[in-house]
Amino acid sequence: MDHAGRNVAVPGEINKVFSVNPVGMIVMYTLAPEKLVAWNFTITSGYKKFILPQYRDLPDLGGWYANKSCNTEELLKINPDLIVSFGSVDQTAISLADRIQQQMDIPVVIVNSELGKLDQAYEFMGELLGARDRAGELAAYCRDTVDDVIEKAKLIPEEEKIRVYYAEGNQGLETDPRGSPHTEVLDLVGGINVADVPVKGGMGMTPVSLEQVLAWNPGVILTATMGPMGGEEGMVYNSITTDPRWSTIKAVQDKRVYDIPDKPFNWFDRPPSVNRIIGVKWLANLLYPDVYKYDLKAEVKDFFSHFYHYELSDQEIQDLLAQS
Repeated sequence: MDHAGRNVAVPGEINKVFSVNPVGMIVMYTLAPEKLVAWNFTITSGYKKFILPQYRDLPDLGGWYANKSCNTEELLKINPDLIVSFGSVDQTAISLADRIQQQMDIPVVIVNSELGKLDQAYEFMGELLGARDRAGELAAYCRDTVDDVIEKAKLIPEEEKIRVYYAEGNQGLETDPRGSPHTEVLDLVGGINVADVPVKGGMGMTPVSLEQVLAWNPGVILTATMGPMGGEEGMVYNSITTDPRWSTIKAVQDKRVYDIPDKPFNWFDRPPSVNRIIGVKWLANLLYPDVYKYDLKAEVKDFFSHFYHYELSDQEIQDLLAQS
């Protein structure tokens, strides 16, 4: 039974897995890369170096997410044993999984990828793939991180909480509010999301006006370029920090605009997968260094080693954190 309560018949041995979207793709890469048959987007050159050489050139078959379509013809040639659909567990997810399963005649399981439930996602996948030990290790890491942050966030006095704007889109004028799957990292660490807009389903990214952002007057702005999923690196950060129309905002005046680290995948969102576990520690330290006190360089090194099978050099750590 999957996380949506669907009874799905799966093979006794699963060696080939495809993910509906990048959320599951990243979990699969961290857990059992040898079973991942394809990427959902092309991993571009600046990001490839953090991926193990034998998986860098897996085919990009797209997927069933955002405005992407899946190259079903190529996928059927590969003939995976299982398709995984990570994300929110709701009627939309159930309908999509049922439709793909019917269309492809391949079992599709739904897995809840909420930030606080990533440990359960790993344990579930570990059972399915016969990778319980590895899954248990990664699950414990996720659980310990989330639990630690929840406890420390309670120590932040309400009046000291920092007002944050998450700037998305090419102009920085799209955002997601508190309670969105795209802002779980900010919610968890105890930041105040200034975006007073409704939660938008799917990809989110509610358009806002510069006047709204000026009125919210955040103390910190986080910028994102969606990493290898698209967008020119540093574009939004450069725009906000140099455009005079943004210059009266407190975050800009105080030089507290930060470009979210995004290698090999964005640390905050897009895709909202396990990449956010190191993002939690990064943002916690950034907003409340006196509360969290993480040794960030050591944490980043440890995370990359555990999850991405990659040993970072000191210079690489410095480069990853350059604009942030």
